[in-house]
Amino acid sequence: MTSSRLPRPTGSPMVTVTVDGDPVQAYPGETVATVLLAAGRQTFRHTDHLHAPRGLFCGMGVCFDCLVTVDGQPHVRACITPVHAGMAIETGGPSDA
Repeated sequence: MTSSRLPRPTGSPMVTVTVDGDPVQAYPGETVATVLLAAGRQTFRHTDHLHAPRGLFCGMGVCFDCLVTVDGQPHVRACITPVHAGMAIETGGPSDA
């Protein structure tokens, strides 16, 4: 899949994170939501009751639709969480806020 990221900033090497066990390249400091979208993931989780898909909605940490599990910690807002080398991101996990 072709990435639609902006050109890499000078002096910013990419890091590897995992998304649902798959290695993905990311720029340090970009948000988890950015990494997921660049990897072609639009659904980050499903609601408990109706199993409705949820992903990036507000983009500023207010709505809690983008919750994922990061490094084993559930209920992390993907839109405001910066990535770091070795981060493990899991989608589709616990969905209650």
